[in-house]
Amino acid sequence: MIKSEKILMGTWLNYKKQPDSTWIEFFKKLTSSGISHFFIHASAKELHYLLSLTNNWDIKIHGWVWAFNRPNDKKAMKNLDWYSINRKGNNSYDARPYVDYYQWLSPFSFGATNHIKNNIKEISEVKGIASVHIDYVRYCDVFLPSTLQKKYKIEQREVLHEYDYGYHKNGRRQFLKLHGVDPININNASMYDKWIKFRHNAITKIVKELKVIANNNGTNLSAAVFPTPEMSKRMVLQDWASWNIDMVCPMNYHHFYGENIDWIGKNVRLGLKEINPECIYLSGIYAGSLSPNMLGKAIKVSLENNASGVNFFSASNLSNEHLKVIKTFK
Repeated sequence: MIKSEKILMGTWLNYKKQPDSTWIEFFKKLTSSGISHFFIHASAKELHYLLSLTNNWDIKIHGWVWAFNRPNDKKAMKNLDWYSINRKGNNSYDARPYVDYYQWLSPFSFGATNHIKNNIKEISEVKGIASVHIDYVRYCDVFLPSTLQKKYKIEQREVLHEYDYGYHKNGRRQFLKLHGVDPININNASMYDKWIKFRHNAITKIVKELKVIANNNGTNLSAAVFPTPEMSKRMVLQDWASWNIDMVCPMNYHHFYGENIDWIGKNVRLGLKEINPECIYLSGIYAGSLSPNMLGKAIKVSLENNASGVNFFSASNLSNEHLKVIKTFK
């Protein structure tokens, strides 16, 4: 377990190839401001390199892995039956929803889930990794946040078949066997609610298996998730409150929802109310949307509502002025 009495500060970032000295300067700059957890999107080899470079540092490096959304995954691209299917019958590789990099694998495809487990296993075997940090552990967005609906000129007052995913033949077959109806033919709210829960459970089942893999290799499982349990279940069919993992980082990106800073505190309360008390809660804050002063307020409201700390998206959005504010919470 990741346990600490002090305030935990983290940041998400992508690995990039650069000299040792540049990485050392980067870590020195952020750690001096109180950031000690680094959620890095990188290969096992790249993570091993960074862990070796920072071996004597008091920091935690997490391996950030995109789980079900696998853009340009060469192995998956050779297996189109691995991809998630929407209610119109389109797979998310050939008909990519919203943006080109949305290429979703299905939790009902045995090949896809084995591939995901192998990806997590590879990162979990990196000696010294603080956690395998899973992201995109869900379906494609059934509903986008309000500001993104405006951006993409989409109105989503109800479930649209184009964005309603989870209709892989294996999932349909399993649901038919369980409830006597093919989900493609559901026409009443009560049965559709069961179909929603069925899809929640499919993701949860995989997460529990991923936790066993991570824990068996001596590390933790953490996840980036949607803001609150209820929002998450509705918008992306992700029931993260039931996962019982080691750390959650809800993405409390208020500006996507047209909300103010107080909304972040409300989300923290709602999340903590439903998760296992042993689970660490880091409030995800979108630093690029906030002035230094407002960033301080976002941190403060997260901590006042009992978050263990905060996680900033992303390292590249943190200005020197932001870091000065973060340092005041050390």
